[in-house]
Amino acid sequence: MKVNFIMNKKIANSPIFALLAFAAGIFCIQLDAFALNLALPQIGIDLSASEGGLKWVVSVYLLSVGGLMLAAGRLSDQYGYRNILIIGLALFGIASILCALAQSMSVLVIARAIQGAGGACIMPAGLALITNVYPKEKRSKAIGLAIGIGGSATAGGPILGGLVTEAVSWRLIFWLNIPIVLMAIYSAIFVKTEINDTYKTKLIDMRGLFLITLSLAILSLLIDGVSTGGNVNLNILLSMAFVILITMFFSSEKRSSNPLISLEIFKNRNFIVLTVVGAVINAITVVFLFIVPLSLQDVWHLSPYSAGVAFLPPALIMAFGGPIAGRLKTLHAVFVMNVCLGVVAAVFISVPKLSSFVMYLIGITICAIFLGIANALTLVATQSVVSPVVAGTASGITKTIITLAAGLGVVLTGKAADQAIGLSADHTIHSISTSIGWFCFCVFVFLYLYVYGRVYKY
Repeated sequence: MKVNFIMNKKIANSPIFALLAFAAGIFCIQLDAFALNLALPQIGIDLSASEGGLKWVVSVYLLSVGGLMLAAGRLSDQYGYRNILIIGLALFGIASILCALAQSMSVLVIARAIQGAGGACIMPAGLALITNVYPKEKRSKAIGLAIGIGGSATAGGPILGGLVTEAVSWRLIFWLNIPIVLMAIYSAIFVKTEINDTYKTKLIDMRGLFLITLSLAILSLLIDGVSTGGNVNLNILLSMAFVILITMFFSSEKRSSNPLISLEIFKNRNFIVLTVVGAVINAITVVFLFIVPLSLQDVWHLSPYSAGVAFLPPALIMAFGGPIAGRLKTLHAVFVMNVCLGVVAAVFISVPKLSSFVMYLIGITICAIFLGIANALTLVATQSVVSPVVAGTASGITKTIITLAAGLGVVLTGKAADQAIGLSADHTIHSISTSIGWFCFCVFVFLYLYVYGRVYKY
């Protein structure tokens, strides 16, 4: 069924404010992700964290985002992309204050969960907002530029995290979010848009919303349980619960007169292929971002600040992936993403065997540029092959899938989390990098030979 829609009304200066608001939101999310990795050892010391407790600082955020992002995307279609973006930014800012003030691990973990809820709103709503306020011919470049600006935190994050942790306190990492969040909210206020004409008169399918959110939350818990080698019986129960709930969700959606997610979107082959390839790439990226900063400290024996300086070149290169991806034609998206995947696979196999620190840095920098392009292209291309009227839902689906894939990336890192509390992991890094490399290469060959096809813009 062809969807008829009316593009959102806008004032002439709305697009740039939308781009700034979304880019600032990405910047905060990336800053925390990159700066926090190098601060984890000190957080563990200051808050007397156990190995399991420290892990939750990272994983609870992914659990929260993974469980709520799809719902946030659909709600943004209903209640307005700008409105949900502002709510997400506000939640992220409030949670950042709670993180900075936390005096115990339990408070920090709860605050990180709230941050995850904010991040779950920022990504799909911001992406959909840009999709709707920019014309088709400028949309991809705008998304790529926003990702690039926001992704610049990948360059400054590690060195800032190391410097702040050593010179002041890891708490300052969270305080830095506040002025950026306020600027983002201020920018978003100037974006004049109307609520989506297709959905604004319809009620939300609350049954579907409840089922999918609970399903994704359970799946996130399952992934986390597998990553930590949790109770086998509990993991089995979680698996059964997920299958039952997701089956109930799709059954409910088929019968609903106003489904939460139009199942027609799953018939969009271009959207599905791009999302699946992007999920694989994101899983690899998480492994890369998790292992490399910690290996610089544990394997190469650098201080947090020195590790941040060493990681600056690959992080800076990765930030340029957004603008580059925004200039590539959607027609070539799958091919380019697969080439990136293959290159990273080849480098990952050789990097753990390098005995020279300089060659190690060159290897991870090569990985960074290709991962940066491939990840940005996932968001740019998926928004190009769907109707703007379902941009929020589509971005929610894509971001949910690649976020859950990030959880799988954590699973693939095995015991690499042990590095965060000072345990030796030379053998772990070698075995993980090699296995991930072969895994990426196999997926690359499969996708290139059997899935690759032309991708057309909406």
